Amino acid sequence: MSTTTAVAPLTIHDAEGLVTTAHRAAEAAGVTVSVTVLDAGGHLLAFRRDDRAVLISGETSTRKAYTALQLNTPTADLVEAVQPGGLFHTLPTALDRPLLFIAGGVPIHRDGRLIGAIGVGGGAPEQDHGFATAAVEGLA
Repeated sequence: MSTTTAVAPLTIHDAEGLVTTAHRAAEAAGVTVSVTVLDAGGHLLAFRRDDRAVLISGETSTRKAYTALQLNTPTADLVEAVQPGGLFHTLPTALDRPLLFIAGGVPIHRDGRLIGAIGVGGGAPEQDHGFATAAVEGLA
């Protein structure tokens, strides 16, 4: 008999809080961003694109979140891996949506289990990573 401990899933309330926290961090830095939060199955839970953000930032934030979710790793940690000679240089991108190896995607864990991911797009990659990380660290 095996015992499995239930882990609370990422809720819409959690996702909306993540979006708000990331946007506040970006606004404090004077950066306009889009933020996407996906659940563990890759389904969209929350999204926000500031009217001043570049349109493509919405797709960018979604692809960053998707990449972080699929590989269960912050996208900032994957940049070198996809360069020629890197571990993922030949990684196929024929998944549901192409992966994006630019900093700003961060997986979300609860009790050591992957429950979703956040992606931020619109600022410099390092900024986007910082906004996403700040949001995940603030998740209660």
